[in-house]
Amino acid sequence: MGWCLCKSRPLSTFSSLLYSSKPSLPFPSTFLPSSSIKSSFFSCSISSSSALATGTFTWEDVFRVSQSTEEEEEDNNSSYLHGYFHKVQLCNRGSGKQSEFLPFVIEGQTVGFIHAGFVENFKSFSNVFVYIKDNSNGGSVGECVSLHPMLKTAEERTSAVAYVIKCLGEEHIPGIRNELYPVVSSFGSPILFSLERAAAPYFGIKAYGIHMNGYVEIDGQKHLWVGKRSNTKQTYPGMLDHLVAGGLPHGINCKENVAKECEEEAGIPRSISIRAKPVSAVSYMDIDGYRYKRDVLFCYDLKLPENFIPKNEDGEVESFKLIPIRQVAEVIRKTQFYKPNCALVIIDFLFRHGYISPENFGYLDLLRSLRIGECS
Repeated sequence: MGWCLCKSRPLSTFSSLLYSSKPSLPFPSTFLPSSSIKSSFFSCSISSSSALATGTFTWEDVFRVSQSTEEEEEDNNSSYLHGYFHKVQLCNRGSGKQSEFLPFVIEGQTVGFIHAGFVENFKSFSNVFVYIKDNSNGGSVGECVSLHPMLKTAEERTSAVAYVIKCLGEEHIPGIRNELYPVVSSFGSPILFSLERAAAPYFGIKAYGIHMNGYVEIDGQKHLWVGKRSNTKQTYPGMLDHLVAGGLPHGINCKENVAKECEEEAGIPRSISIRAKPVSAVSYMDIDGYRYKRDVLFCYDLKLPENFIPKNEDGEVESFKLIPIRQVAEVIRKTQFYKPNCALVIIDFLFRHGYISPENFGYLDLLRSLRIGECS
């Protein structure tokens, strides 16, 4: 076994992905729309006025594009799901670049993937990171990045990696939050060390989060509370979001995280949030330059009282609106107003509550595509 640092050419970063006339699909062929709808899917387009990928739109824009037309309803069976497939694509870019990433292995378990170019940043930290070539059995079996074998405990690894991240700074890892994510091989497995949240995609670790659909029934019709993110947010400023969502940090379980985020993001007291139901999970894998996001989102539903009015407590949400589910579905289908991973969770909600049905062509393909990432 040899110990050295690898060299590789850097990968240029992707530009923001907008609706294009020929979107390239990142998922396996088994997840593609059926052949009879493929051709129309590949030629889907949307007017620039409703395809904004920034938060420069207003609530008036949201309500305007949320109205479906008779023509669109008549087209329900042949092309209705195209806009939803595109939202899946936005969360699953760059699958053809996977070969440019090296496995990140701890205690014999692959916990992430690091771009060969990003590994160049570790040259000065050979007492923390090592590059392994396994030449056992007379041949090259593989190569990966690992931590120095002298770092034996989770605490030692956490401290050592934190030092490297501090040294690399915002130039290489922007948006440092001083919030730790657990590094595991799968959900619920032993924590091998903890990693700065902003660094998670640069190490390709599995990151977990909770997203909660807060809805109200009025006259038998479901309405979803929708948040518009603050324009000062570092990521996706001004875009639409769930009533409650957040990453799953070290030292807290999903149930407690839901309660915490409910209180912070929407002013929902624990007496109400305790009724939130775990209902599903979605996953995706997105490669953008040196970043490899492998996220699993646990989905929750919470039926709220009709008279409940959310109030943001942490300054991360500009405002909330209560919108009929069918109109929310049109916003997802027609625009890029939503933070991309929120769209996946809402599409899952539409499946579970019967707003997307087997009569919609491509039903099973879309259903499978919500869990393209390794859901473990």
